[in-house]
Amino acid sequence: MTTVGLPTAVPFLDLTAEHERVRPELDAAWTAVLAHGRFVGGPEVAAFEQEFGAFVGTGGCVGVGNGTDALELILAALGIGRGCEVIVPTNTFVATAEAVRAVGATPRFVDVRPGDLLVDPAAVAAAVGPRTAAVVAVHLFGQVADMPALAAVADRHGLALVEDAAQAHGARRDGVRAGAAGVAAAFSFYPGKNLGALGDGGAVTSRDADLLARVRRLADHGRDPHDRHLHRTSGRNSRLDTLQAAALRPRLRRLDVDNEARRQVVARYAERLPARCRLLDVDPRSEPVHHLAVVRVDRRDEVGAALGAAGIGWGVHYPVPCHRQPAFRTGHHAPVLPVAEAAARRILSLPCFPAMTPAQVDRVADVLAGATRDTDPPPDDGAAIRPVVTAPRSTP
Repeated sequence: MTTVGLPTAVPFLDLTAEHERVRPELDAAWTAVLAHGRFVGGPEVAAFEQEFGAFVGTGGCVGVGNGTDALELILAALGIGRGCEVIVPTNTFVATAEAVRAVGATPRFVDVRPGDLLVDPAAVAAAVGPRTAAVVAVHLFGQVADMPALAAVADRHGLALVEDAAQAHGARRDGVRAGAAGVAAAFSFYPGKNLGALGDGGAVTSRDADLLARVRRLADHGRDPHDRHLHRTSGRNSRLDTLQAAALRPRLRRLDVDNEARRQVVARYAERLPARCRLLDVDPRSEPVHHLAVVRVDRRDEVGAALGAAGIGWGVHYPVPCHRQPAFRTGHHAPVLPVAEAAARRILSLPCFPAMTPAQVDRVADVLAGATRDTDPPPDDGAAIRPVVTAPRSTP
């Protein structure tokens, strides 16, 4: 996250305010964990897993160390590894691709839709090849990807449809929560998320009890559930610790209320932002939770400088698409994915958090109006730029 202009009159994110609202509950949770001393595997972990699984709608949940681990453990539990390809939208945080690489598979990057910058199902369908094993649907910025269309592609080709829901806690599409539409979903509880811990944390949700059992074993050193001294497979150490689970529980109880507050913030942005600052589209079938309030602007560096000079925090998510990152480029030429590449030059993330006031939103909008006054009207991105649909890669 990029922030500038400290101290900020309008912070990009105000975690202090978020935690103060549940401070008595956090203090009580801390005291309870100190009293029983079970800092790993304490009763709060099982309680949170049950509560979060019920919230998502899967019933099943396994707490893990962080969101990247969650996605890696899902892929490993599905048997995806060396020789496999996994389709990933290029417009995502690199952790999505890192998890694919960590199990020995190859990420196959595809473009996104112009309006909402979520993975394009047509591009996914065109990218399926003989080694494709899974598709990762990234619910970016707090909006659920087009899961029905992606599920149709996955079902047609016998692929696992995995959700990266790290930015979409509580979001819905067609009434289904993020994390309940694919074979399994990965969540991050990094402090800045809609549901954030006081450090790192993550979870896997699924309706498949056997898959969750494999995830739990892999996350606990491959330990046999009936004999803790017997390790039937080589696993790793990735567990949600008791203190983080205890801290997440009171925030989970407030999550729907907090997400509604974020929707009100973005609704006010929609009313107050200048015409040259365009918010991303929201699908009418979607109930977003606005993890980020993303706009497109021209001359982003100048606009960002104006925000910083006015004491307003801002960010860019993300300035370099994954397929352009040195760590993930293969050969001499990266694929051409024009929608994501064009968006990466213009997107800018505005302050958005549940405690944000209307006056703070208005302040941001006023500064943006001045900063964009001399820029050209925004282009019709949806008409001017279309995803490139490529043929499947042949087996080498």
